[in-house]
Amino acid sequence: MNFPAELKYTKDHEWIRVEGSEATVGITEFAQRELGDIVYIDVTTVGKAVAKEEVFGTVEAVKTVSDLFMPVNGTVTELNAKLDGQPELVNTDPYGDGWMVKISLSDVSEIDGLLSAEDYQAIIGA
Repeated sequence: MNFPAELKYTKDHEWIRVEGSEATVGITEFAQRELGDIVYIDVTTVGKAVAKEEVFGTVEAVKTVSDLFMPVNGTVTELNAKLDGQPELVNTDPYGDGWMVKISLSDVSEIDGLLSAEDYQAIIGA
């Protein structure tokens, strides 16, 4: 399983890639494998401020529907347009083309409170 070291992680299986005061958010490869084949993604928070650990959308897989939790406080600025009609990108490339949303960070220092790749692996027992 892949755990890119440049990303930060949450206990709820989201990852975040920070670039200045902007960030990209998605679900981990572990989460994708646990959910199974993802068939639909619903994010209705574009343009809205979402607090840390609040739900910003849902992922529907063959097995279940799961909430997506915001890793830090921020405003959702963009939904990955590639996922509209191609949610399978999350199945094949969760850290690349399968990202979920881009956000504008409220406080960049909140990133320091997230998990490193090593810490996340320890939580999931990888």
